[in-house]
Amino acid sequence: MKKIALASDHGGFDLKESVIAHLLNTGWEVDDLGPHSGDSVDYPDYGIKLAEAVAEKKVDRGIV
Repeated sequence: MKKIALASDHGGFDLKESVIAHLLNTGWEVDDLGPHSGDSVDYPDYGIKLAEAVAEKKVDRGIV
């Protein structure tokens, strides 16, 4: 099974949740790196987490 990580900022939270639901329904293993609410956050913090997960081969792909 392929594994994909997703991350966003608060503005992309709802879209990230929709994409996660779609990916799960199509057989992907998903790692949600946050945020986990619509509270205001800085996207670089989450982009870095995602980049590190891909670079360390913890996931096959990533979507910010």
